[in-house]
Amino acid sequence: MFLNKIKSQESGVVLYGITPPKADTTIERVTEIAQKTIERLAALDIDALVVYDVQDESARTKEERPFPFMNSLDPLHFASEYLGSLDVPKIIYRPAGKFSPEELSEWLDALNKQSFYPVFVGVPAPDFPVKTSLPEAYKIWRKNEETSVIGAVTIPERHKILQDEDTRMLDKMECGVSYFISQCVFNLEYARQVIEDLALRCDREQITPPTIIFTITACGSEKTLQFMDWLGINVPEDVKEDLRKSGDILERSVNICLDIASELTAFCMERSIPFGFNIESVAIRKAEIEASIYMAGQISQMLKDKGVRKSERTQSVLRPTT
Repeated sequence: MFLNKIKSQESGVVLYGITPPKADTTIERVTEIAQKTIERLAALDIDALVVYDVQDESARTKEERPFPFMNSLDPLHFASEYLGSLDVPKIIYRPAGKFSPEELSEWLDALNKQSFYPVFVGVPAPDFPVKTSLPEAYKIWRKNEETSVIGAVTIPERHKILQDEDTRMLDKMECGVSYFISQCVFNLEYARQVIEDLALRCDREQITPPTIIFTITACGSEKTLQFMDWLGINVPEDVKEDLRKSGDILERSVNICLDIASELTAFCMERSIPFGFNIESVAIRKAEIEASIYMAGQISQMLKDKGVRKSERTQSVLRPTT
């Protein structure tokens, strides 16, 4: 179980991340999308499904967004109402600052009743009016800490600039956070530096390190590559050139991603950092989604081959729908 693996700091956790359908999608179409998602994931050996809360981050940059922003369905509603037959734990993202303490408390109660787990993220722009700070949100969550785990986000690109990601992570650990899901990793050196600095800090201060779950996503087109840039994902120039020169960007990016996952596995094992992977598709093209499903299977098997993933499940269990 995801809960036990995080609490026991077991490496080899595998997650899969999705975004809910757009808010204006018809109920019939939402049902169809959900069913396709369930069918794709049923054959995967994953520990939990991540459902993102997509925010309009246009205010944080002057660059034009490659894909227009459209509001999505509430992730808790989508997971509970449409994905219930997929019998894996759900991890739900929420920008805590957009909600009052009372609203967050009610939301956490709803999550806890369904054995879902929260990840609090920051507000979409620095000048966004904050109703509840992250430390306050974590304090509200504490009422459920015996039966839950809470995650947070880590950004290797931010560490490259500010050199304080290890401090941020330890501060959040003091608030109850036990695992971190990274922004998509395409710059291996950035991710390694976070691991190295966190390992050194934890060793120096005799702190048990948290679990780091690295997000892996394929890039299937020049447009997706531009979108990654816009999101703040650092893709090294030589990797961009490699992708652009390849005959098949998607196939080449999948191979690069699998190499990154293998390298991070070895590095975390050397540094005794509990770790795992979250596989997603930042695009909605069928080919890129199918590539993400393929990578999830390959990464899960790679972790088993290296002896760091233990799972008795060979496929997700589909509960009968009523």
